[in-house]
Amino acid sequence: MKLSSPIALLALSSSATAWSTAARGFSRTRAAAALFSYTTETVGEAETESFRLKFKVESNDISPWHDIPLKGEKGYNMLVEIPKMTKAKMEVATKEEMNPIAQDVKKGKLRDYHGPIFWNYGCIPQTWEDPNEEHPELKVFGDDDPIDVVEIGSKSLAMGSVTEVKPLGVLAMIDDGELDWKVVAVSVDDPLAMEYNDIDDVPDAIKDGIREWFRWYKTPDDKPLNGFGFDEKYLDAAAAKEVIQETHEAWKKLKAGETEAGKLWTGN
Repeated sequence: MKLSSPIALLALSSSATAWSTAARGFSRTRAAAALFSYTTETVGEAETESFRLKFKVESNDISPWHDIPLKGEKGYNMLVEIPKMTKAKMEVATKEEMNPIAQDVKKGKLRDYHGPIFWNYGCIPQTWEDPNEEHPELKVFGDDDPIDVVEIGSKSLAMGSVTEVKPLGVLAMIDDGELDWKVVAVSVDDPLAMEYNDIDDVPDAIKDGIREWFRWYKTPDDKPLNGFGFDEKYLDAAAAKEVIQETHEAWKKLKAGETEAGKLWTGN
């Protein structure tokens, strides 16, 4: 089944050079930016290992990780993997060709959260937490994934949608010894975006709720509690943008072949 997306993505010229082979059939603008829209295509059945949500421009497959740009016109692009109040652990399949969205599988079983996540959850395209790079203060390495986003707006965002968001802060979660940044953001089109400009604008109940949800969510599977760097404090919006930029620079090195990709699919 194919679904047309109403969202138009602004592909910055600096991002266009990183397009995969499947996207190279499109004429590239010589101007600063090129506007394009995308569609999604569902393959397989929901709640099975066969399910995939693929991304296309016209008839060509694209990678939502590598081909959707870092930023739009008003904010950073967030690729929604898990809509708020759902439980299926959906994610960009970083090791599969063209990186469709699929449900995570652990020990041969589809992975679900034990309770719903209360916010929209996804990632920022064209970012990567480098597992070869040790954080100078936290002394842990990246988790080998795009950087995660927790969107705290009032609406439920559809899986596979791309929403421009305003970063408000970032939390340094340490999961099984790996650094797994959680950017807290709000959709630029949400009414709360008028109220929230930095992490101190976000109510403590929301910040505490996010931290505790991610601290405890693996414990029903007999996993240990997750920890957090920087004395469990949120870093502010400026720091969040710095972290995003660092992960974008790491992604550029990955895409250029300057960093070992391992099993990741990069289209190179």
